[in-house]
Amino acid sequence: MDAPSKEFALAGSLEELKIKGRLVMRGGGHRPILVIYDRGRLFALDNRCPHMGFPLERGTVEDGILTCHWHHARFDLESGCTFDLWADDVPICPVEVRNGNVWVKTTFTQADPAAHWHQRLADGLGHDLGLVIAKAIHGQLAAGVPRTEIVRQVALFGAQNRDGWGVGLTILTALANLLPMLPEEQAYLALFNGARRVAADCNGEAPRRERAPLGSRPEPAALKRWLRRWTNVRHREAAERTLLTAIAAGFSLADLAEALFAAVTERAFADTGHSLDFINKAFECLDLIGWPSAAALLPTVVGQMVAARGAEESTAWRQPVDLVVLCEQSTSQLADLFAAGPGARDWSDHAALAQELLGDDPAGIVDALKQAIRAGAAPADLGQSLAYAAALRVARFGNVNEHADWETAHHVFTYANAVHQMLTRIGTANTHVTAVRGVLHGAMALYLARYLNVPPAHIPGDGGEQLDDLPADPEMIGAALLDAFDRQRQVDLAARLVARHLSLGHSPQTLIAMLAHAVLREDAGFHAYQMLEAGVRQFGTWGNRDEGRHILIAVARYLAAHSPTERASLQTADIARRLMRGGELHQEAGSS
Repeated sequence: MDAPSKEFALAGSLEELKIKGRLVMRGGGHRPILVIYDRGRLFALDNRCPHMGFPLERGTVEDGILTCHWHHARFDLESGCTFDLWADDVPICPVEVRNGNVWVKTTFTQADPAAHWHQRLADGLGHDLGLVIAKAIHGQLAAGVPRTEIVRQVALFGAQNRDGWGVGLTILTALANLLPMLPEEQAYLALFNGARRVAADCNGEAPRRERAPLGSRPEPAALKRWLRRWTNVRHREAAERTLLTAIAAGFSLADLAEALFAAVTERAFADTGHSLDFINKAFECLDLIGWPSAAALLPTVVGQMVAARGAEESTAWRQPVDLVVLCEQSTSQLADLFAAGPGARDWSDHAALAQELLGDDPAGIVDALKQAIRAGAAPADLGQSLAYAAALRVARFGNVNEHADWETAHHVFTYANAVHQMLTRIGTANTHVTAVRGVLHGAMALYLARYLNVPPAHIPGDGGEQLDDLPADPEMIGAALLDAFDRQRQVDLAARLVARHLSLGHSPQTLIAMLAHAVLREDAGFHAYQMLEAGVRQFGTWGNRDEGRHILIAVARYLAAHSPTERASLQTADIARRLMRGGELHQEAGSS
């Protein structure tokens, strides 16, 4: 007499299956299993179509091919592999015939789930298949794969399959930086959004060509000079080989950062700040995935760096005041002040300097920087003040401006954040000229954006404003904030809700998670991810005080100005999540 086992369950008699052609049974976790008899052979597979969960029992079988009745995805009966890559493969189960009865192994688990989903993520990235990417990330997380390992796989794919760093890798790194403060469901969305953007960046692109370091090991000073020279003359091959040589020669992380910072600031505010921001994100990505990947990742930023257009080519930087000449004349003066300054610095007037940087006189802005250096400010201190001043530009962005003007304010803020992060990474040794140029370029870009605050928007919560017309409970504030993001032109309301949350002493981490949720559910643009991450980074620097509140208000105002969107990616992620958890989506097909 046949007895059930731990792994196999009785599906029915072979005669019954021959007559009916197919049977449905319940497997592990109560998932439905479809058993098919076709031309003398037996097959068992998940009854849910991997595309949208429609019952495959309603499909047709012809010539060894099973076709789903809903979206007509086609599958090889024997292997479960799909002929339509957008649908993904359907899991199969072993089948045995014992004494005229059909027994099916009722679990779909792989021998090595982590390896299986690693390969599926590679497949999804390679073919730019959002559903496959989402399921693979969900599968890896369920298998206990560390989040940073998933980031590493996606980052290296992006570095190898596109000839240069792109917006996808920036988004991936920005979201990976936020992972420690995100709950499980948000972390899944963050990894999916980062991975899908990397896949889209690489889709149809030529893969990266490997280059080799020089055979010699020149002095570090020479390599830094060469990198600047090749950037100036736009010689990409030479610049990449020089950088690879510096990596092979064992440059410290600070020296590599200083070399690239010096090279990218050969042009003022290159590519409206994106060039430096990409370099900063490449370093942050290496912090996450490990510095042994430096030779694979860092050279990807060189192409844009050498091709970037500098602000010195812009009329606004030349007339009516030649800001480029002002920066060039001031660089050596400020660098000399750093060199002559005290060895031990103890300076904390960051907020006051930020207000000076928002002034209307470019020469006065330079004087304020000089005074700060004389008082003991370090390079990273100037970067911190610059970033806060740039955040205030966004927080006070006047609603009378055109919508596109948000990007002008955004570019200055994300550039300033990159300056601050890079100078923090580099430290104080031998960086005076490099540091000064980056800060001066940011200060002049900030000066040119002053029209965005005419008239300035009110920052809620200043001066003890209580905002008592808004909810007080943190959950109600969060719900109201998400509702504001669900509607257009709710910039001021979003700012007031953020101010209300913080003024009542509620958790900043809860608010940050809510802002992240608001972005992750959208088909957000590149700049929204940048704005969120840079704002959270700067809030971490300033803490939960007035300056930190201003920064998160700036983030909320920008995000509210760019919400809502279609949210197609959220739908894909949700479909994948429900399929992976055993859901049958066709049951909801009639609902909106």
